[in-house]
Amino acid sequence: MIAPVEYMIVGFDGNHFNGEIVPAIVDLAEAGLIKVLDIVFILKDGNGDVTAIEFDDLEELEPFQDLTGGHPGLLSEEDLFVAAEVLEPNTSAAFFVWEDLWAANFAKAILESGGTMLKGERIPHQVVVEALEFDAQRTDG
Repeated sequence: MIAPVEYMIVGFDGNHFNGEIVPAIVDLAEAGLIKVLDIVFILKDGNGDVTAIEFDDLEELEPFQDLTGGHPGLLSEEDLFVAAEVLEPNTSAAFFVWEDLWAANFAKAILESGGTMLKGERIPHQVVVEALEFDAQRTDG
């Protein structure tokens, strides 16, 4: 059974893949919480042209090589161009796809109970912060 799968596009100004986020991802994988399925790096130049980057193209990407134990190539060229739409010119992104191993038992229970997940969405951090602050002001005031 496949647990729920998520993706995240992490943007960077220019071409600044320095590997600093790798330890956090490794921690999640080693704890058995996620399984990284695919990682692709995307560059958008000043003209809006998009390039996908492989690990051996840039030294800064080497720390990511050990994370792709899943299904490299899972992301299609179309996926990359859709992801690139959120990038401004002269920026880059890491496009991560992972399986939420922590949710596997829950997903199995949903299926076995005859249920179907109809919708799910990640709520942006800033939206949650603002909602909690608003709620705190409302209940304090």
